[in-house]
Parts: sequence; C-alpha cells; structure tokens
Amino acid sequence: MNKKDIANFRRQLKLNNDLLTMKDIFHVYVMKESSDIYHWESTPFGMLEQEQQELFIDGFKKVLTGQLDEKLFELKFQRDVEDNTQLILHQGLLSESTEDWTAQMLRIVEKMLKDREYDMDIVITFLRGEYLKPMKPAGEESEESDRDKVYSHSFILCSINKTQDPRKELLFDYVEKEFKYNVVVDPIINLKAPIGGFLFPCFTDNAQDVNHILYSTGKSKELDYHFIEEVLNAEEFMTKEEDKIVFEEIVKDIAGERINTSTLANVYDEIHRTIEENEEEDTPKLDYKDVEKVLKNSGVEDVSTEKVEAAFKKVIDDEKYELKASNILPKYNSKSIKIKTKVANISVSPEDLRYVRQVELDGKICLMIELEENTVIEGFEMIPEVLFKKA
Repeated sequence: MNKKDIANFRRQLKLNNDLLTMKDIFHVYVMKESSDIYHWESTPFGMLEQEQQELFIDGFKKVLTGQLDEKLFELKFQRDVEDNTQLILHQGLLSESTEDWTAQMLRIVEKMLKDREYDMDIVITFLRGEYLKPMKPAGEESEESDRDKVYSHSFILCSINKTQDPRKELLFDYVEKEFKYNVVVDPIINLKAPIGGFLFPCFTDNAQDVNHILYSTGKSKELDYHFIEEVLNAEEFMTKEEDKIVFEEIVKDIAGERINTSTLANVYDEIHRTIEENEEEDTPKLDYKDVEKVLKNSGVEDVSTEKVEAAFKKVIDDEKYELKASNILPKYNSKSIKIKTKVANISVSPEDLRYVRQVELDGKICLMIELEENTVIEGFEMIPEVLFKKA
C-alpha cells in the first residue's frame, strides 16, 4: 500500500458511509503477567451505541496514522510457516459465521500471548468489514453513478490498547452538600494511543494483496519485532533508518569519510529529482546503477559501476538491493538537516544546504552561511564584518 491508498481508506472510516460496512467487532481482555484471557465478546458493530461506534472508529484511525516506514510498515508474509497468520487471517476474512470469525481471531491472540508477558492489562480489538471503492473517480461526468461499479475489499483491522488505572478525584455532592472521594476500580482502556495493530489485507492497484499486511507500531521507529516475526509471521525488512545508514555507508565506501556540503547538496538534489521524475510511483527505489548515476551527477570523483556494486556487496551483502529514495532523502523542503556544533545548533533544508560551507580562517575551522540579507539578533541588525580580502 502507498500513502495515498492508506489515506483513502482512513477517510472512509466514518459513520453513515455507504462505501464502508463494519460488520463485527471483537474484544479480548488480557491480564498482565499471567497473560490469561480474562474475557472476550463479539458484537455486531451496528448494535453499539453511536458514541461507542465513534470511539472505536477514532481508535482505528489512530492505528492507520503515521508515516510509511516510520510508523506504518507494509510487511510480506513468510512462506512455509507452521500455523501461519496469513492463513488464519484469510480464513477469518472468509468466515460466514461469527463463531468461525471469533475462533480465528482467538488463534491470533493465543500467538500474541505465547512466550510473552505484558506489564499492563491489554485489550485487543478486531473489526471486520467491507470497503467499496468506486471504479469511476468522483466528479467525473457520466450517466452512471460512481456507485454503479465498485471494487470490493473485505478487511480485518486490529488495535492493541493498554489499560490504565482510573484517576483518583475529589467530588462535591450538590444534594448532600459534602465532599466525596471518587472511588472507581474499573480500568480505563486507552483507545486514543494504540500500542500496535494491523490492517489485512493490503490494497494494491485497486486489488486485495493477501501476501502483505500493514503493521502499525505505537511509536515511530519503535518496532515490536516479536509481534512482527512470531505473531504476524512477516519477513525481515529494512526500516527507514536502516536504509539511510546503508546509503551513508555505501557513499563513504566510494567517496571517503569526508565530503563537502556542495557535493552532499548535489546528492540530495539528484535523489529529489529522481523522486519527482517518478512521481506516479509512490516509492521509487535506487539500485546500484541508480546510485552510480546519482554520485556521478553530483560531482563525486572516481565512481564506477564495479566500485558501486562492490560497495553494495560490502555494506549489505547484496549487490541487487534497492534503496527507497524517500528513506534516504531528508525532508527536502523543511529544515530537516541538523548541524550540531559546540557553539550553536543549526537546522537547514536539503535544498539550502549548498549555502552552508565549512572553511578554514586563520587556522580556525568556521561554518559559513551565505545570506541574502543582514541578520537580526535580538532586534539588532548585524554589521557585516570583512575578515579577509580578495587577493
């Protein structure tokens, strides 16, 4: 799934939407430490009160919120795995009875609790439904309605939420005219901040992709590898941070440990150009030939196909590996590059990096920034100082 597909599906999560049918919702309450299932219940979603429906929908939207490869990850299922979650989810998707559906979801819960203890009570919630996507874009002129022809996607959404103790509060009773201590023992389920979840299957090119699952982590860059490998049975994958590190090590192996800012700015410009030229493709990838082209066009010396291919082999042990361009490029139009020094910290965007230089002046290393206007500090306009003259 690309970010557009995710955003489209997320927008459909709302009440009174004829393009989305939410059939059943299934809750499982798990006790901490013992990892025992204390209670579970399945309810037709339409039987819930409207306030409850809105509460759960907002929670599932949280599961689908975040950046790809940072908080949301499209994972591929492993092959030839015993008690494969892909098969369990597919059987649950096709289940006609509520009993079959809940039985399959309980199998997933059992996998979650195997060899795992949580430090708080958790609630695992599953929702199954059907998502309809019109074949004809909205607004396109035609005698037919955009609802006449649709793509149909059955889906399962999962949200994992922690519980928290109720707040201890002092109340005032208007009738009895006395202060009372509010005693509540029921735990509160925090639906606003899921600690994990997933969407199955993924949607690719208006078709269901049952070979992939969209995994959601509670916090960006904090992945639950036990859940990914043992519960979802997904293959190993590279995160955004890991892709970035691989690219940096490859460039260092080819160009050396040191590089000037103008060359680095050129590298970022070339990658940005690649993304723009492939804007129809949501995640353009760079193989060793693409990286060779980027480095050559950026002015890096002594670059060859053999050298780049060898660097790929050395760094990641796979000369055929492809790097996601969006993973290795800092946010291009925002101040995403942080320059930290003992004197000051500076933020600059990749497109403006070319205006920053590290120079040597009177034997001292200085950071020079090219400006278009005088700098104002605490309301005072700075006077330009001439430190050296052109010979």
